Amino acid sequence: MKSLKILLPSMLLALLFYYCSTVPITGRSQLSLIPASEMNAMSFQQYDQFLQENKLSSSKSDFDMVKRVGVNIQRAVETYFNQNNLSKELAGYQWEFNLVESNEVNAWCMPGGKVVVYTGILPLTKDETGLAVVMGHEIAHAIAQHGAERMSQGLLQQLGGVALSVALKDKPQETQNLFMTAYGVGTTVGVMLPFSRTQESEADRLGLIFMSMAGYNPNTAVDFWTRMSQMGGQKPPEFLSTHPSDQTRIADIKKELPEALKYYKK
Repeated sequence: MKSLKILLPSMLLALLFYYCSTVPITGRSQLSLIPASEMNAMSFQQYDQFLQENKLSSSKSDFDMVKRVGVNIQRAVETYFNQNNLSKELAGYQWEFNLVESNEVNAWCMPGGKVVVYTGILPLTKDETGLAVVMGHEIAHAIAQHGAERMSQGLLQQLGGVALSVALKDKPQETQNLFMTAYGVGTTVGVMLPFSRTQESEADRLGLIFMSMAGYNPNTAVDFWTRMSQMGGQKPPEFLSTHPSDQTRIADIKKELPEALKYYKK
């Protein structure tokens, strides 16, 4: 019995190591209990349902801009991944970019490249390059599989680390709740989804790189986040928030600009 108690932590560590993956470019290790194919299947279903329940923007110029920025970033990411033998990371992606009528200052990207931008954020993005800051960040969340990481943590903590297929069969509602929590579709907490501070900072870094690859000047990210910080309203202290404070985020982005500018192609 004593030897078993000694072995269990080692076995758990080995299991967690087996289910770890690496985030492209940053190299950070993350928990990954859920196959991308299963995450994509849930994502596509939820995305279609969201579009059925929400009104798409009637502004052709704004809609075209969202699609243009999205496709530019998509192509840049695909090219980079192909050149670096990472194309398998994007297997199963079915990219889609939509603009939804809403006063919410929000945008998100679900697994498999399913992107939604809310019209309420356009006054803050101001132009195509500002929009690339937001969409680059959101696409970075998907590329880095932050939602799958968060859902894996939920499976481990709430459902005992059971396989997703078992969770879907035995506890479908709990599993659905985990997915919705991981992606926060329809959240009103602001422009970005409530990921951890580590994930948010990682998405900032990757987002700068992705927009740079697509030909958008990453220096504009500082202006965008400065405008965000001036929105007003009560904000919790940084240590109580999953998001970096405005000051920390802007300072970190300034530090990351030299790296991003290496990928910038006008």
